Amino acid sequence: MPAEPDLVIRGAAVWKHPQATALAIKAGRVVALGSDEDVLARAAGSRTVVVDAGGATLLPGFQDAHAHPPMGGIDLMRCDVSSGRTVDDVRRIVREHVASLPEGEWLLGSGWEFHIMGPDLDRAFLDEIAPGRPAYLVSGGRHDALVSSAALSWAALHDGSPDPAHGRLGRRADGTLSGVLHEGAQIWFESELPPPGQEDYERAVLTAQQHFHSLGITAWQDAWTTPATLDAYIALARSDRLTARVRAALWWERDEGRDQIDRFVEQRRAADVGRLAAPAVKIMVDGTTGNQSAAVLEPYLDPGTGLECGCGNLFLPPHDLEAAVVELDALGFGVHLHAIGERAVREALDAVESARAVNGPTPGRHHVAHVCLVHPDDIPRFAALDVAANLQPLWAELNEELLEENRWLGDERPGWWYPFESLRAAGAPLCAGSDWPVSSADPLLGAYVAVRRLAPGTTDPDREVLMPHERMTVTDIVDAYTAGSARVNGLDGMTGAIGVGMLADLALLDRDLLTAEHDPETLGRVRLTLVDGEAVHDPEGLAT
Repeated sequence: MPAEPDLVIRGAAVWKHPQATALAIKAGRVVALGSDEDVLARAAGSRTVVVDAGGATLLPGFQDAHAHPPMGGIDLMRCDVSSGRTVDDVRRIVREHVASLPEGEWLLGSGWEFHIMGPDLDRAFLDEIAPGRPAYLVSGGRHDALVSSAALSWAALHDGSPDPAHGRLGRRADGTLSGVLHEGAQIWFESELPPPGQEDYERAVLTAQQHFHSLGITAWQDAWTTPATLDAYIALARSDRLTARVRAALWWERDEGRDQIDRFVEQRRAADVGRLAAPAVKIMVDGTTGNQSAAVLEPYLDPGTGLECGCGNLFLPPHDLEAAVVELDALGFGVHLHAIGERAVREALDAVESARAVNGPTPGRHHVAHVCLVHPDDIPRFAALDVAANLQPLWAELNEELLEENRWLGDERPGWWYPFESLRAAGAPLCAGSDWPVSSADPLLGAYVAVRRLAPGTTDPDREVLMPHERMTVTDIVDAYTAGSARVNGLDGMTGAIGVGMLADLALLDRDLLTAEHDPETLGRVRLTLVDGEAVHDPEGLAT
C-alpha cells in the first residue's frame, strides 16, 4: 500500500464492512480498509488529509438509474412551481415569475400536479395571471402541459383541431379547448417551441450535477438523451467539467423505426469520452396512470359512470417493440424500458424474452423503469430474464394522486402498486432512480419511502400505509441505489461498493444508517461526496 495516501476517512460505519472504521484513498482509488488504528498507523503521512466521520455511514456514491438532468437543470432556470402545495401557491409562484419577464416573452415552467390544480384545470388560470402572454407549463410528470390562450393561437390550435398522434387535446364540456395537452399533444407542442441551445444544455447539466453531488450522487443514467443533450454531455466530458459518471440512454423516437439504430451506434462511439458513455436506448412503452394512458390488461373504469373507458396506450405495437429490443440487444445495447401499467410491463418482459431466445447472452443491461403496476404472474420473470426492476421509491406512498388513480383501476389492481419487496424476494435485480425533475432526486428521501411506504414528514400514526408488506429494509434499498444501479450503468466492478482497488466514489452521511434513530423526514443527509477521491460536494471543508 502507498505510504502516503491523499485522504483517510476514519471513525466511519463503512457500508458492508462491519469490522472496518477507516479507509485510505490514493490516486482516486481505495488503497486500504480496516480499523482506525491500522489505517492511520500504516497510511497517514504529513500531507494526508484526515476526515473524522464521527460514527456516520460511509457509502458507495449513490447512482440514479433514471433521471433527466438536462430537463431538471432547465427547470431550475425557469418557473418551477413544484414547491406549490395548493392552487394559491402555484398562482403566487407564477405571478412572481411573470413580474420578472420582459413584455411579450414566453412564460415557460414546470412542476404542477393534477391533484393540486383540481379537475377543472383550464387555460383561464394562465390567462388571468399573464393576460395576452404565451405560456407553457409542463406537469411534474412530464406527460401533460397547460398552455394559455395566446399559446394556443401561436400554435394555430383551435376548437376544431384534431388530436395529434399519440396524444389528446383537453376539452371543456362544450367541446372548446381547455388548454391542457396530454401525452403526444404535449410532446408535439414542446417540439414546436424554440429549443434550448447547446450552451443552455451545458449550463443545465452543470446545474443538475451540482444538485446531484449535494445529494451524494456520483453517477446517473439519463433516461431521455437526445442528440442535442448528448452533444452537451460530450462537450462537458471533453473539457473535464463532467465530474459525475454519466450513462446516456439514447431516446427512441416512436415514428422513426429501425432507421435510428444506425445513428445510435454512431452516437455510442462518439460518446465514449471521459466519464461519459452511451450504452443504452430508452423506449417508452406506455404513458401514465394519471391520465389513463398507461397500458393495462383490463379496461379502466370511469368512477362516475362505472363504464369501461379503454386500456391506455402502447406507444409501440408489440411486434415493433419486440423487433426493436431484439436488434438493440444483438448490438450490445441495454434497453431502458418505461412501463407503468401492468400490460406495458408484460410487453417489455415479452420483448426481452424474445431477445434472449434469439441472441442468447449479450452485454446489454436491460431494465424496466417505474414498475408501478405489476401483475403477480410477471414478478418472477424479472429474475428469470435477468431484467432489473428500476424503482422510483418516492412514488410508493398513498397520496391523493394515487387514491384518485385507484378509482379508475377496479377492485384488484390497487393491490399491485410498487411491489418492491415481492420483486426482491423473487430474485429480481433491483436498481433505483428518481425520475428527477418529476420527483426529488434525493436518494435518502426515496429510501425513506421504500422503508416506510409513507411520505417523508408523515407523523400521523393512523395514516394508511400503501401495501405495508412491500416495505424494504434499509440495506436492500441502499443496495439498489448503489450496487444495483452501478450494475445497470455498467459501472459494477469499479463502483457501487467499497473495497480495496475500487474507485473512490463515496458519500459520507451525517449519521449511521443502520443504528441511528431516523427522523420523520429522511434517513439522513450528505456531508461529503467524492468522485475519484476528489471532493465534489464539501460544504464543511472536510476534505481540504
